[in-house]
Amino acid sequence: MNPDTITAAAATVIALGSLWVSYTQTRSSQQHNRQSVRPVLVMRRIKGWEERKVGLQVINAGLGPAIVTYTVVRLDGQDIGHWDRHSHDRVTESLPAWLMVYSLRPGAVVLAGQSTFLLHFDEEFNESEHHDFWDLITRRLVIEIHYESLYGGEDFKASPPQY
Repeated sequence: MNPDTITAAAATVIALGSLWVSYTQTRSSQQHNRQSVRPVLVMRRIKGWEERKVGLQVINAGLGPAIVTYTVVRLDGQDIGHWDRHSHDRVTESLPAWLMVYSLRPGAVVLAGQSTFLLHFDEEFNESEHHDFWDLITRRLVIEIHYESLYGGEDFKASPPQY
């Protein structure tokens, strides 16, 4: 082999190595950027000592906004649709009219750090007054929120913890 061939082969190997390093660095940077704006929706049940509320709360504990793609509502094990007015009415028909409800329609955005109640009463928990409601949100009702980040396509899911 002459020196020109060796030089050309070495230059080709170095160029391919540089291309590989550049590709892996770009990929790592893209993954980091996705993680840096990842939303994390958490659902919890509140019995209202600190906040004087009783209900089902959604919190975005992530670093970026969560964009709701769809919701699934199950009452007593049966699918009843999305978390919309029809589902609200069906879920709350046996409860007092002053129950407060918040919808999460497709395209709704839950900002980073935002906290909202899907269903709640603005008062301290009282076992005798709130027994039916507490039974509803702990045993009978399951709301799944499917969402994604600004990048889209992830299909993250949040639902209340099971008792």
